[in-house]
Amino acid sequence: MNLQIHRKLVIPYNEVQWRFSRSSGPGGQNVNKTESRVEILFNITNSKALNPYQKIILFDKLGNKISNSCISIKVQEKRTQFENRKIAINKLITLLKVTLMSKVKIRKITKPTKASQIKRVDSKKKRGELKRTRKTFRKGFVEN
Repeated sequence: MNLQIHRKLVIPYNEVQWRFSRSSGPGGQNVNKTESRVEILFNITNSKALNPYQKIILFDKLGNKISNSCISIKVQEKRTQFENRKIAINKLITLLKVTLMSKVKIRKITKPTKASQIKRVDSKKKRGELKRTRKTFRKGFVEN
């Protein structure tokens, strides 16, 4: 079962790694014996499905969600491993789709407004005046 991100991008199932552990969620005594917590790992650098441009976009936009060049998603919402696996796959697909399909917003270059220019100059003048008053105070001070 390959992961269909969009019609041009399909990630092979063998590029996704799974880890399972005991969940801290609901389940009573069942929690102590079943490994229902799911962690899905997707290594961006080793992926053959992504082109270099897509890899750069992912590293740039998901910098805080990536560790050791891997996207890691942990799910322990449901009581069964199967349901948590489905949720983890959907989260990974959604994350990749939103990140890769979003347009890069280019900043429109604008000039500062007249009011902001005046405000900046006034604050500089006030600061300069403050320093000037300190300077005259020190000149009058005589050391022994």
